[in-house]
Amino acid sequence: MAKTQTQFICQSCGAVYRKWQGRCDDCGEWNSITEEVSLGASGRPKGLGGSRGRKVDLVDLGQPADNPPRLQSGLAEFDRATGGGLVPGSALLIGGDPGIGKSTLLLQAMAALSNAGHSCVYISGEEATAQVQMRADRLGLSKAPLALGAATNLRDILTTVDGAKPPAVLVIDSIQTVFVDSLDSAPGTVAQVRACAAELISFAKSRGTIILIVGHVTKDGQIAGPRVLEHMVDTVLYFEGERGHQYRILRSVKNRFGGTDEIGVFEMTGMGLAEVSNPSQLFLSDRSAEVAGSAVFAGIEGSRPVLVEIQALVAASSAANPRRAVVGWDSGRLAMVLAVLDARCGLGLSSSDIYLNVAGGLKVGEPAADLAVAAALVSSLSGVPVPAETVIFGEISLSGDVRPVTQAEARLKEAAKLGFSRALVPANTKAGGNNLKLNSCGRLQDLVSVFADGEMV
Repeated sequence: MAKTQTQFICQSCGAVYRKWQGRCDDCGEWNSITEEVSLGASGRPKGLGGSRGRKVDLVDLGQPADNPPRLQSGLAEFDRATGGGLVPGSALLIGGDPGIGKSTLLLQAMAALSNAGHSCVYISGEEATAQVQMRADRLGLSKAPLALGAATNLRDILTTVDGAKPPAVLVIDSIQTVFVDSLDSAPGTVAQVRACAAELISFAKSRGTIILIVGHVTKDGQIAGPRVLEHMVDTVLYFEGERGHQYRILRSVKNRFGGTDEIGVFEMTGMGLAEVSNPSQLFLSDRSAEVAGSAVFAGIEGSRPVLVEIQALVAASSAANPRRAVVGWDSGRLAMVLAVLDARCGLGLSSSDIYLNVAGGLKVGEPAADLAVAAALVSSLSGVPVPAETVIFGEISLSGDVRPVTQAEARLKEAAKLGFSRALVPANTKAGGNNLKLNSCGRLQDLVSVFADGEMV
């Protein structure tokens, strides 16, 4: 019989220690190290010895592959985030804050797939089947031929679905509640999460079933458990959004079968999640008339151009350390833009309180938003509003230069479609056939100078 040995594993990053300690040296978390029992060295094969393995079939790189078609869920925004649909035999990991709508999204997607004739099984480890049925009834999905189950033992789950005809799609909600009975550790620990994910992925590859795995997130917004979990699956999706907004963003951060940074936009309503086909119009729907400190940024999310309002407020401060509050953008990037405005333009923002907000709950991560942020800051400081029909994009360097950004034509095309007539863009940017008046900005001083006379022209 295999001997066992005790290990101490960090539940945040998966680091292994020989004895317990209060703080993890790898990730810095406190009280995250727990004791787990695993197979010792004698329980593992020591080497290949004289045994021979199975011969692997090799194919030419140019040999045509017999790939089955993707499954369309019926939710266009969900299919966009997954790269055009679900690939048979793939494993997808969906993470998000508690109560953000992960279970609602998957229930709607599985109901749509079931209505399209695909066999789907939804296994919940956190709710009873009656609770899932109550949610389905509230969403108007009770007539969908979707099979429900409540279980946490992985052996029972795989025995249930591994029949003569396995389901096309299997949902596990969530991976932190499922356990392998051959391990002594509790559900949700690093060993259990890793073992359960490995078994589920092996089942998906061998049977052609699509596995959708729900994962809890930590306080930092990362999927709980070992980072190897994200490396094991084919696609990692994050379902994000602000609690105070009804908008939800399904963002792809890893996809072996499609592009990353693709997003699907949803609106949380009383009848569940509604798709948003034109997110730019939605994010700008509540925008006021010309107000100082507001600028419209033309951004790119994956392959989709998205226009969003950036709001800034510069307020006088008597504190030794002025406040910096940022929602929806990188605080480090804001510090860099403020430093360039002070050093290259002499605005003296270092002694003021700065508040920056990306309207609608969208999180912007590309450097192309630098110029729009700077415009909102200078507008708030001078009291001169940016014209409502103007969109702005461009990257700011430490020298104060405004650099060109990618996919400028797509940004301008989206702006023209929504009725914008002017764009403040880096130098040498071409309109690309759009009827937009382009105002070039080669250096950051050019942006400051347009506000100097009390009116942006």
